[in-house]
Amino acid sequence: MAKIAVLGFGVVGSGTVELIYKNRGAILKKTGVDLDIKYILEIADMSGTPYADKQTKDINDILNDDEVITVAEVMGGITHAYEFTKECLKRGKSVVTSNKELVAHKGAELLKLANENNCRYLFEASVGGAIPIIRPIKSCLAANEINGLAGILNGTTNFILTKMLKEGMDFSDALALASKLGYAEKDPTDDVEGYDASRKICILSSLIFGRHVYPESVYCEGITKITAEDAAYAENWGGAVKLIGSVKELENGKILPMVRPSFVCGGNPFSHISDVFNGIAVYGDAVGEVMFYGRGAGKMPTASAVTADIINAVQTRGESFPLEWEECSAASSKDYIADYQDGDGAFYVRVQSMTEKQITELFGAVEFLTRASKPEDESAFITPSMTERVFNEKIAQIKLNLLNKIKVFEE
Repeated sequence: MAKIAVLGFGVVGSGTVELIYKNRGAILKKTGVDLDIKYILEIADMSGTPYADKQTKDINDILNDDEVITVAEVMGGITHAYEFTKECLKRGKSVVTSNKELVAHKGAELLKLANENNCRYLFEASVGGAIPIIRPIKSCLAANEINGLAGILNGTTNFILTKMLKEGMDFSDALALASKLGYAEKDPTDDVEGYDASRKICILSSLIFGRHVYPESVYCEGITKITAEDAAYAENWGGAVKLIGSVKELENGKILPMVRPSFVCGGNPFSHISDVFNGIAVYGDAVGEVMFYGRGAGKMPTASAVTADIINAVQTRGESFPLEWEECSAASSKDYIADYQDGDGAFYVRVQSMTEKQITELFGAVEFLTRASKPEDESAFITPSMTERVFNEKIAQIKLNLLNKIKVFEE
């Protein structure tokens, strides 16, 4: 019987505990692993739950108990989670986590510590919720040179953009609905400003390219400036606006990680991923494109990924652990992370009080777009492909006319 501990009894923590006991028999039958939770570290009162007898408020109870071989860290944040994770790993206890913030900032250090102490640091749930992505990249796609990845990595923003596209809602109304339905946090900043997706891109970039990528090195735009008008142009164009997180290797060998709203054409599967669902595409030299799709967040989907990592940690105890990437300082990131303006592609632009002649003289052969109830003095178009640096120089010339600009997703 494998004794484990759970740090935190919030949404994901309670879901993990519930799932383990609900499916304990099925897990044993399928994997040969019999899980039993010995401790739940939680400050809040648990007396009204079926698991009150497992509660502890002292991390030392877990650290000093040699029976506990695996710990699920589902507290969130960095400070306490970081200290507790380090101490568990130093004592040879494997740690699994859904804490994307911690992995994005401290992943290289914690992976190294796990390897030094012959245990595991696993974080499948930190990126895709229920969607398996980390293990497939490291095992199923191991024969490939992976040169890029892109995806819809945040369910809250995808829900909001879906409502704007399909129902013509403005951003504030769609956000209010997401909050009402429990998809958005009380403070939705991390979601709508792209920070949540940025942390996930850090983890995936580090995993694929082998050097630590910090959140401050990722070019990041949120969705707060997207309007119902932009969504209408995208729909009439045959596509959709999506918040896309991506990373790719450039010809100069540097990588370009970013998170930004993107115009996605109707022929791309991302344009059809709606509501709180996520999708991740991996680009490899042998397989071409492989796509993973499913619920990217939520209590039980995330608990599913946490529990799978717990099972894996128990099954592979004592075996070698090849998952690791190079620890680099944020200051040295310029050596291997490109300036976002080095990237290229087409752009959607919406302006007012400009003639078609003025637009084509500045941008060249553009594709003009339309929508229902388009004001006479408003124009929207897709530019030819150009570097972002050149595009920004052109946009600076029409700053007073600019209503919005969005990158076109091209993979």
